[in-house]
Parts: sequence; C-alpha cells; structure tokens
Amino acid sequence: MAREETCRGGGSHRFFLEGMRGEPGARVDLAPLSHQLRSVLRLDAGSVITLLDGSGAAYPTRIESLEKGQATGTVLRSEPALGEPSVELTLYQCVPKGDRFAWILQKGTELGVSRFVPVISSRTVVRPAERLLPKYERWRAVVREAAEQSRRGRLPVVEEPLHWAEALERVRGLGLLAWEEADGIRSNWQAEAADSDAVSLLVGPEGGITKEEAEAAQARGWLPVSLGPRVLRSETAAIAAAALVMHIAGELD
Repeated sequence: MAREETCRGGGSHRFFLEGMRGEPGARVDLAPLSHQLRSVLRLDAGSVITLLDGSGAAYPTRIESLEKGQATGTVLRSEPALGEPSVELTLYQCVPKGDRFAWILQKGTELGVSRFVPVISSRTVVRPAERLLPKYERWRAVVREAAEQSRRGRLPVVEEPLHWAEALERVRGLGLLAWEEADGIRSNWQAEAADSDAVSLLVGPEGGITKEEAEAAQARGWLPVSLGPRVLRSETAAIAAAALVMHIAGELD
C-alpha cells in the first residue's frame, strides 16, 4: 500500500537528469544516479522518484531495475515543478575568500535565485578571474544539489566571472546595489521590486565597495539600497537581500 501511495503522489526524491526524455512511458537510463539510488537512499526496483530536465517540468519515474552501476526507469507522467519563483533574481556577487561563495550559491538557490554572477571589484581578494574557473565544477554541483533539495524546477545558472564595470552593464530588470552608505538615500525600491519581473542584486566584497564604484553603478541606473543600520558581511548581505526581494515578491508567504 505504501508503495502504491508513493506512486500516485510522485517520488519525494528529486534529481536533475541531463538529456532525459519526458514522454510518459519513455524508458530512462538512470545509471548516473545508480550509486545514490542504491547505496545512499537504499531504494529498489518499483520505487518512484522524480526526475527534472531543468525546463520547469517534473517527471515521476518508476525504477525498473537497479544494480551496481546500472539502473533504468519508466516515466509515469509529466507535471509542473512548483518550486520556481515568479521573479527572476540575478545575484551579482563580489567573490569572497575561502568557501563562502559556495555557501552563497547553496542558500541563494534555496531562496530562489535564478542566476549567479561572480564579480571582481577593486577590493575583491580573489583575483584574477582565471583563478575562479577551476571552482566551477564544484560550484555547479552545489547548485544542483541545493536545487534538488529545495524542490526547484530549474537549475540556477552560474555565469562566467565579470569585473565590476562589466557587471554594471549586465543589469537585468531593476538593479539594486547593496551599499552600507545608502542609509540616507530615500527611494521606493520596495514598490518597484514588487512590480518587477526581474531584479538584479549587486553585493560588494568583504572590504566594501569604493565611492567611485558606487557612483559608477548609480550612473548606470543601479539603485543604492540599505539593508539596515548594521554593517553585514558580504555573504550575509547577499542572503539578506535575496530574502528581502523574495519576500517583497510574495515568494516567502
């Protein structure tokens, strides 16, 4: 009975599977997931999992065979994946040192960020941009795992690193610059964010952004916003700002 209920409701274990066919009745090669299905989750033939192709659709799939290094499944049906936000949020994040950017990727994905863009500013510790490229395989794995865990229907994109001036030109929708010196700047950014289908957040490095960088951002239409009376770490500011935008968009109701 429990197995039949799982079958009707779809599998609670979700996996992005590149290149899968989503037609009901289609056979799917689950070999890339075999170790996790068999050795980690202890599933067996007959169990139902949910596959995602990254397009926003979900495919409950029954495991037909599961052996070491090999597995197959049958797609039962197609249904909408309900974890995607209504607002497209792009996070332009000056890269912090250590493993903090991976943490930002994980938490940002859980909150609903659609796109991450590493940024190098004048005070960014990690430079040049080429030093970031070897990290991309792990960063994308972090995003994929967080997207599966948080029931996302699309994989957030991790774009190539940009320098500050380049990032300023790539604004998508409403551009918001998190700046500790924006406290005295009055604006209706929250009302604008509530009406925007796309929002870009730009967050500086550990040492903050320079006055010249802030002025350059404002000259290109970025709106300076304050996150309160306390100075936040770069990674804290990123998540706090993302959560604020999602709350304003009604995604945390």
